[in-house]
This record gives sequence, structure tokens and C-alpha cells, in this order.
Amino acid sequence: MGTVTFTNNETGEKFEFEILNPTRGPQLVDFSKFYETTGMFTFDPGYGSTANCKSEISFVDGKKGELVYYGHPIEELVEKYKFVDVIKLLIGNGYIFPTKEESDQFERELVRRSYIHEGLRKIIDAFPDGAHPMANLSSSVSALSTFYYDHIDMEYEAEYQTMARRIIAKTPTLAAFAYRSSVGSPFVYPDADRGYVENFLYMLRAYPHGKLKEEISPIEVSALDTIFMLHADHGQNASTATVRNVASTGVHPYAALSAGLSALWGKAHGGANESVMDQLEMIGDVKNVDRYIAKAKDKNDSFRLMGFGHRVYKSYDPRARILRKLKDDLDQKGVKMNQRLVEIAEKIEEVATQDEYFLSRSLYPNVDFYSGIILTALKIPKSMFTPIFAIGRMPGWCGQVLELLQEPNVKITRPRQMYVGK
Repeated sequence: MGTVTFTNNETGEKFEFEILNPTRGPQLVDFSKFYETTGMFTFDPGYGSTANCKSEISFVDGKKGELVYYGHPIEELVEKYKFVDVIKLLIGNGYIFPTKEESDQFERELVRRSYIHEGLRKIIDAFPDGAHPMANLSSSVSALSTFYYDHIDMEYEAEYQTMARRIIAKTPTLAAFAYRSSVGSPFVYPDADRGYVENFLYMLRAYPHGKLKEEISPIEVSALDTIFMLHADHGQNASTATVRNVASTGVHPYAALSAGLSALWGKAHGGANESVMDQLEMIGDVKNVDRYIAKAKDKNDSFRLMGFGHRVYKSYDPRARILRKLKDDLDQKGVKMNQRLVEIAEKIEEVATQDEYFLSRSLYPNVDFYSGIILTALKIPKSMFTPIFAIGRMPGWCGQVLELLQEPNVKITRPRQMYVGK
């Protein structure tokens, strides 16, 4: 391990700090004792250059366009495993199922746990018609802490696992109920004979007493399974950092997860896929793409191209590449797409990825660019795009909470500030 020397040019004092070497990614300077050593703070708005924790769950290489969960490339996971396997990977300290029998058994456990307390159903039923499902979902998860208050004081691994499996199992049910409440439809309970991902589609689509207008196809289940998997974890993004920050206070884990849901709802984060669809509708026709590309390049125009660019990725987002292929596969398999919006999106990508303006600024399609088109093809309402992101991300958040709470000495998150007031 090396060191780096910091020199205060005003006083001539020199301070030495240790260099940390992660298994992947850039080296880090250990500034944890910077204030105690120098009497100064570091200043990093947005924490773009600051690591707030040690984690082994996921890693994002923005330059290479790589995403791994516990060392497994996302491409490998999508090709070889199901979302329930990734859930186990993220909350099981990197353990992934060696056999199909174990995977199926875990999925049956999640389905069994997917039913919610009738008292919570009544709370959801009281939400007003027209409320956004993300508001309902965040409130429901927070309320869930009142039904399972014992999770605030966990000691053994089995207790942590019960907490995580319970919320992961119930999140699709809560999301489906949140949607049906928002449009005034009667709730449809989980079907114990269906799988974890299929059950969510069933609860969205079915009429009371379990009747479906049309059967849920394996193609649809597989596509949604992939979407969930791509969203499962992504380093210390805004919502994950929020979950960790809130959990560091010792609050009930479901309260911390509810805070993550609230952070995810923002248009700059999980809500971006809704904005992409709004923008494609606004552009309206493929012949208008060049005009809107020009607007995006005009520094005096407030228009910004949604679904392009990422805070971390400076090359093509690997999740976007997988979704682009998924879009093509679904189209070939006869899943009905909105061809007008598909043509607009493909034309935008074609033009932007050959334009020096976008290339020089490392602006490539991100995970939100094609996800909305695919979700629409799966007959999922636009207001449910972000809740679907949340269902996918819940296992990652739970893994992050488990990692944090099982540390020997959890330190409450307490950033500093640069005070500029009177």
C-alpha cells in the first residue's frame, strides 16, 4: 500500500494519507481521518469522487461499459439465470444456485411470502384514485414496518434473511395493488401456482376471481425477468446511497427501503423511463428526429435528449445493449410493438451514435432508452415503469442493507458542508 502527500501551501504543512487498492476500479485515498489530521473538510458536491462504503455486491466500470454482480458479468447472468437466482445472489453473499431444484424451491418460498396482511390492504385501499403508484408503493413499504416491527432488532443470519425475503416477496404484490388502487380496480391476490415474475403480470392483468382476458405467455415472463435482472443493483447510485444512509441511523430496514423508493421516483433517476416515452411521443414522427437532435445540440435550447448519457457510463450502457437485443427478439417473436416509437428511437440512436457532439461527450443510450418501449409491448401502463424498476432494485437494496447492518461497527452517515451563510 502506498501513500499520497497533501501539502497546505498556506502553512507549508504536509500530511500523508494511505492509498487503498480495491479489487476493481481506481485506487482510493483514505480521507476518513482528513478532518482530524488537517482540520479541513473535503468538498465534493454530488459525491462524484467519494466512496461512501466498502461493498462486494456490484461494480460498474463506466469507461469499459461493464456491470457485474458479485463478479458475474450482467451478460452472463441474463443468459444463464433467472431473476430469482439473482435475488439469491444479492442477498446470499454471492451464493448462486447450483441446481434447478434449489432455485425452484426458493421461488416457491417467495411466492408463499407474497401475500400481504389484510390490514395493509385496507391502508392501500384508502389511497385516493389517481395517486401515482410510486407514492402508494413507498407509503406501503413504510407501513409494512408496523406489521413486522421485530425486524428492527435482528441478530442472526436467519433473521436478516427473513426480513429481506419477506420484503422482496411482497414488493410485486404491493406494486400491483398500488396500481389497481390508483385506477380504482379491485385487488387481485397472488396465485400460488404461478412463478414470482409471472405472478406480477397476473396481479396487474387479471379480473377478480383469477380470470385473465388473455393468457400470460412465457415470452412475456422471460422479457420482464430480464428487465428485473438488469435493474437489480448498480453500485452506489442515488437510491442505494439513500437506503444505506437511512439504514445507518438504526431505523427499521423497511423505512430505509421506503426512502430508497422515494429517491428512485425522481425523473433524474428511476422515473427517467417515463420521460423517455413522453419524449418519443412528443417527437411524434421519425422525420422530426433531425430537428430534435439539433435542438439537443443547441446550448441555448432547454431541450435535452432523454435516455442518453449516464453519470457513470462513458461508453454504451451494457444494460441498454441487452435491452436493444431484447427489443429485436420480441419483435421477431411476434410481440406487438409500437412501431412508430420504435422507429423514432432507432433513428435517434443511429443519428446520435454517429454524431461527434454526442460521441465527444460520451452520450450513449442508457438503460431507460429502450425499457419503456419493451414495457409498453408487455402491456404495462406507463405509470408502472418506475415501480417495475423498484421491484428489480429491491434485492440489491436488501443486499446493501444486509452488508451495512452486518458490519461490526456501523457508523451513522454524516456528511459535512461548506457553510456560506451569515
